[in-house]
Amino acid sequence: MDSNKELKLRCWIDIDGKKFFGTGRAQLLVMIEKNGSLSKAAKEMGMSYRKAWAMVEDMNQRGQQPYVELHKGGTKGGGAELTKTGKIVLSTFQKMNDKINETVQQHTEELLGLI
Repeated sequence: MDSNKELKLRCWIDIDGKKFFGTGRAQLLVMIEKNGSLSKAAKEMGMSYRKAWAMVEDMNQRGQQPYVELHKGGTKGGGAELTKTGKIVLSTFQKMNDKINETVQQHTEELLGLI
C-alpha cells in the first residue's frame, strides 16, 4: 500500500527557552520590507495588527539591536522599515534555511524509501 510520506523540518531560534525567530517572523519582516507598513504586512499575512506589532516589539526588545523601525502616522501616514540589523538577520536566516531545505531535499527520497 502506497502512503503519502513527507519529510518536514522547521528551524527557529530560541532565547532563554522561548521562541524568538523563525519562518513566521521572517515572513513578517519580508512583508514589512515589501509594503513599508506594519498594518499592510499584517493584513497580507492574514494576521491582526496587534499580533504583528507584538512580534515586532518582541524582536526589537530581545534582539541585540532593533529589527524594525516604526514611524508614527502624520499627514502622510506612518510606516515601518527594517533596520540594518533586521535586514542582515533576515538575509542570514533565509540563506541558512535555503541550505537546510536543499540538504533535506537531497536525502528525502532515500530516507522516505526506507520508511
